[in-house]
Amino acid sequence: MVRLSPARRLLKVFHPEAIPWPGTVFYNAISSTNIFQRNYELVAEHISDYGSEGSVLDIGTGPGWLLVKLRQKSPFLRLTGLDTSPSMVAKARKNIVGAGFSREIKVEEGDVSHIPFDADTFDTVVSTGSIHHWKDPVAGLNDIYRVLKPGGYALIYDIVSDTPKSVLKETAREFGRLRMVLLWLHAFEEPFYSYEDLGLLAQSSLLKEEQTMFVGVLCCLILKKGN
Repeated sequence: MVRLSPARRLLKVFHPEAIPWPGTVFYNAISSTNIFQRNYELVAEHISDYGSEGSVLDIGTGPGWLLVKLRQKSPFLRLTGLDTSPSMVAKARKNIVGAGFSREIKVEEGDVSHIPFDADTFDTVVSTGSIHHWKDPVAGLNDIYRVLKPGGYALIYDIVSDTPKSVLKETAREFGRLRMVLLWLHAFEEPFYSYEDLGLLAQSSLLKEEQTMFVGVLCCLILKKGN
């Protein structure tokens, strides 16, 4: 059972599941910075290890940068983004048009607990920096299970509140200490889960936990739907 501290429980109650305007403008700006773009590249490379073809759903796609990186990395993937914020969906579509992929990438509005797609639709479902926003993460994971094809993978990436020092040091070497301090401070105002609690969420869902690992500074839960 996941046990958040009282402070983090309070954060989760008042923390919005969707980022409304004008927050989308701010988030789009910071997600365009080097440290974010490099992490999107690392995540895209990791996702591509699970197949360079097939259909991928990105839940909580935000400004859509991960979809752009995936298209650049693996042009034969069929890519769809999902976000609960209408203004964020609009921002993602604009960024995708700017990248020249308006025909190749679709972005829809929708909630992770009620994903607007049929069962057994996607080969892979991914989410980056989103699960700590979900009001009912187990319900979200179970609906991901529904829309995954048998044998498909769910790759859930997020910052954890207890990121190992070795991971932080490696990231600081690449991006500098100041950016890492800002990232560390960011962890106090977001209801991030601990490494252990992410695993506990997986154990409470229909998905099978295969592995938990770090991809850059992000912790990744690797989950699978049985055949």
